[in-house]
Amino acid sequence: MSTLQNRVILIGVGGATCSGKTTLAKHFRDILPNSIIIHQDDFAPPEELIPIHPVHNVADWDAPQGAIDWPRLQAFLKDVKENGVIPPDHRSHDHMNEQKDVPITEAAEQELRTRFEEFENEQRKKGIRVMWGLVDGFLLYWDKGIIDQLDIRFFLRLPHDVLKQRRHERHGYHTAVQFNPEGSLWRDPPMYWEHIVYPAYIEAHQDMFENADVENGKPTGQRVPGLVVIEPVKKGAEMSIDDIVRRCCDVLEDFLRTP
Repeated sequence: MSTLQNRVILIGVGGATCSGKTTLAKHFRDILPNSIIIHQDDFAPPEELIPIHPVHNVADWDAPQGAIDWPRLQAFLKDVKENGVIPPDHRSHDHMNEQKDVPITEAAEQELRTRFEEFENEQRKKGIRVMWGLVDGFLLYWDKGIIDQLDIRFFLRLPHDVLKQRRHERHGYHTAVQFNPEGSLWRDPPMYWEHIVYPAYIEAHQDMFENADVENGKPTGQRVPGLVVIEPVKKGAEMSIDDIVRRCCDVLEDFLRTP
């Protein structure tokens, strides 16, 4: 019996906190055969190593330099790329966070799943098993070692006021379960969005866009080549979740069909 050769494709799903990254990644998981999700949040350092903001004197979970254990995430993605599976000792805390269901229509999901199942069957006849690693994170495009490992790079961009409202509606985040199996719940102190979260978001992403305009600038293509910007809410108009997922799946299919 012939052995299939793995082809692992890593998809980056980046964007600000509360931009819909994990929701989109989970739709990919439901559509793409042989897919796994990797949450960047699972690679935060233990709470005692999170830096303290020098001005506001609170734990800074958003500072790009210290909010993620970059070498550990780099090594993890390299392992997934080589082996096509999540290492058995990995534990995710995503299930402990608030899960907001934003479904696509059953017809759209079935249509898209069929498209990628057909492609997978074509590849299997050639001796190739296509596997998908879905990497979501609010700082996904900060570290070059991470960027270079991603084959496709999506960025969800929403207006400041929409992000702020969504963040304030969240009840908190569970953090650093790799070091604490029970997890700990982080709740934003007063003015945390204004003083910490949004300024750190601008810092981490401004050089990705022309004129450092994170909200409206075009991608420069320099630090993050091939960045695909998805704007679910723009000038009062909203894309449906079906439209967002379809747009992304078209990009994935173009990638697969390109020699």
